[in-house]
Amino acid sequence: MVRLGTGIGWRPEIAGAVEGMPGIDWVEVVAENVCPGHLPDSLLRLRERGVTVVPHGVSLGLGGAERPDGGRLAALAERAAVLGSPLVTEHIAFVRAGGPVTASPRLEAGHLLPVPRTRDALDVLCENVRIAQDALPVPLAVENIAALISWPGEEMTEGQFLYELADRTGVRLLVDVANLHTNHVNRGEDPAGALAGLPLEAVAYVHVAGGFERDGVWHDSHAHPVPRPVLDILTDLASRVSPPGVLLERDENFPGADEMERELGAIRGAVEDGARKRGDGAPRGVRVRPARSGPGSAEAARQRLALAQTAVLSALVAGTPVPDGFDRVRMGVQARALAAKRADVVAKVAPEVPVILGGEYRAAFLAYAQERPMTGGYRRDALDFAEHLLGAGRPGDARARRELRAWWLERSGPKPRSRGPAVRLARATRRVLLRR
Repeated sequence: MVRLGTGIGWRPEIAGAVEGMPGIDWVEVVAENVCPGHLPDSLLRLRERGVTVVPHGVSLGLGGAERPDGGRLAALAERAAVLGSPLVTEHIAFVRAGGPVTASPRLEAGHLLPVPRTRDALDVLCENVRIAQDALPVPLAVENIAALISWPGEEMTEGQFLYELADRTGVRLLVDVANLHTNHVNRGEDPAGALAGLPLEAVAYVHVAGGFERDGVWHDSHAHPVPRPVLDILTDLASRVSPPGVLLERDENFPGADEMERELGAIRGAVEDGARKRGDGAPRGVRVRPARSGPGSAEAARQRLALAQTAVLSALVAGTPVPDGFDRVRMGVQARALAAKRADVVAKVAPEVPVILGGEYRAAFLAYAQERPMTGGYRRDALDFAEHLLGAGRPGDARARRELRAWWLERSGPKPRSRGPAVRLARATRRVLLRR
């Protein structure tokens, strides 16, 4: 098992601060946000200093009904090789549903959604994990996720589900203690009980992050300070096993370097508190194995899971009826959270659009999201949103409409825009003419 030490999530916004922080043993990067042929200079400098870099994937959807996409697996493998990583990580989640297996449109969540803790879902997840393991050049670890919603009719606890997954596949676990806190608030699950049921000997490393509570719902924002209850869960985990690595995640509202260093100090302190309580260092916990799945068709399990996940995702992003047994209020909270995140990410990947639309952007996008589920990535979503507005004769301001049309035309063709000087001059001239 690789000993990683103390790390922080590397993001471009805090690259300089991370480089200057003392005691950083390793960093984690969102795999989909780095290009193997054009690694950021900051990451290259960290690697030259001997800092380990671990790619963290967010788009495989290992908990989905379909088998993992070969192209996504190849991309993740390439990043692991280029970064010289000792392992790669992903999530126990589904991120898309629909498509040919259900004879319905393919839908994208744009977010990590929980899989049901059922034998069907476990069988599918185990096969998907094995496929991923075979395609990757280094070991795989998978992360427990936070959830706003609960599936009805679940057959296992999270501990039982993850123990069986690790037992059947040999996959390692990325334990997110912030997500255990989220599930405690949102689903009434006891963090200590969850830890007691985990195969702690399979822990690869630990995530620590902040969030906030609103109207009785905990939002795992990665944009707020780490609260004391999360540090307490980390101490509990460290009292049961020595974690090979612990990492601070922060994705937005980045504080100054001093504040991040204080949070890292609090994380180290929580681990040290747990170590003092651990004693002999042997993993502690009482695990109860769930019964093995009975005989049946693996494809039938995929079909059942596909239908269930499509119904849930369709209710969240397409306004179809909420499936029986789900909490309608929580489903509404999740649906609004998905739409809000979608608006935020589109604004990041296509920053010109909110600039062109000004104060109209958010309301216009949320109205669009209620009618148009995301069927591709966020860049495709931005183009579809612009096309939708233009088709409706919007925005009302003629100049803004011309600018939006020019933006859409430049990006919607089959080929990337040329960077040649003559083409750039022609584009600039066209923008000037459009504004007249």
